[in-house]
Amino acid sequence: MKLCLVCGAKFASPLYQCPSCRSEPETIGGYPAFSPEMSETSAGFEAGFFEQLYALEANNFWFRSRNRLIIWALRRYFPGARNFFEIGCGTGFVLSGIEKEFPRIELYGSEIYTAGLAFAARRVKNASLFQMDALKIPFEDEFDCIGAFDVLEHIKEDEAVLSAVYRAVSHGGGVILTVPQHMSLWSHVDDRSCHARRYSSAELRSKVEAAGFRVERMTSFVSFLLPLMMLSRMRKSEDMTRELRVGGITNALLEKILGLERGLIKLGVNLPAGGSLLLIAKKI
Repeated sequence: MKLCLVCGAKFASPLYQCPSCRSEPETIGGYPAFSPEMSETSAGFEAGFFEQLYALEANNFWFRSRNRLIIWALRRYFPGARNFFEIGCGTGFVLSGIEKEFPRIELYGSEIYTAGLAFAARRVKNASLFQMDALKIPFEDEFDCIGAFDVLEHIKEDEAVLSAVYRAVSHGGGVILTVPQHMSLWSHVDDRSCHARRYSSAELRSKVEAAGFRVERMTSFVSFLLPLMMLSRMRKSEDMTRELRVGGITNALLEKILGLERGLIKLGVNLPAGGSLLLIAKKI
């Protein structure tokens, strides 16, 4: 069901116009904009970063490995999902991977910045894209699976976002989340990335369960590379992508290492420490 952010009415329609109050979102850059006042400026991210990400993601060990982990989680825990909604879809790299692996799934993607949607549209041909504030999700009981990948850490009101996500997920559906882990790893990279926090596993679990979800699985990842990550964070740089820009041979080696790590996760091993956390939860 769609949820009108003006009058609160719920309605089933392919259109976004509310049948009760006749309100409908603005269109910015060709996309529906539910929070147009935030489409260009937000404290949680720098819009100019999209172009750098778009150039980096497709060949980078970290983004490629995270995509494989997300795709595995979607297949393993939501095999019957008819639709998938990514909050904070960025340049569309995750959605493009899901589109290739699940050609029949109905895809949706949102970004607070319309600039990001333009990049996502280049990569993803069959997704409904729109501008949205994650605190104000205009859906209720709508999606079989919602994903937010390295998004929650940018938002101070993360508990309110999780509550809005819970409302938007259909019963029996759920969420896949990835977040950066360990406040001890906090560095200039987090400052430049506009992070509000890095999570502990206990904090993430507590907030997800408080929203109403039942946690199905939680594990660290980027675990085998944690010592390298700690060393990298000791070196200051204004370039947010510096630690991800590595040479071809090194990139291939790091990707293979993360592949071994992913193999353990698939076997049921929950890694206790790592640069990031993966959490899968269901609406009960």
